[in-house]
Amino acid sequence: MIIEKFIQTYQQLDKNNLELLDDIYCENTSFIDPFNKINRLNNLKIYFAELYENISLIDFDFKDTSSINNNHYISWKMILTHPKLNQGKSFSVPGITHLKTDENDKINYHRDYFDAGKMLYEQLPLLGRLIRWLKRKI
Repeated sequence: MIIEKFIQTYQQLDKNNLELLDDIYCENTSFIDPFNKINRLNNLKIYFAELYENISLIDFDFKDTSSINNNHYISWKMILTHPKLNQGKSFSVPGITHLKTDENDKINYHRDYFDAGKMLYEQLPLLGRLIRWLKRKI
């Protein structure tokens, strides 16, 4: 089943083995997250190559899964270390992935839902303090 393959792939994925994506995505896949909209598997590989060049660590703690026909949902917690975020210390961001699969059980649609502010803006020194202060006030 695709959810198990997806989890296995993302638990192994790094800049040296992006060809693993060929086993789970179709060529005309679409990938969407709060920062990007990417079409085609080759462009997704380029995006991930750039991502892995800029981070020190990315890991996923996968939680609950659900499937209805060709729609699949996975909740997760991403653990991330980036030299320019959170003073280079690890932090986590919860999220959910929605996958759609084609007739060959390959992913043709991948959308990640997560709080972009928590991932990026709150991890920047001055802006992060301001956002956390505003959240407490609201």
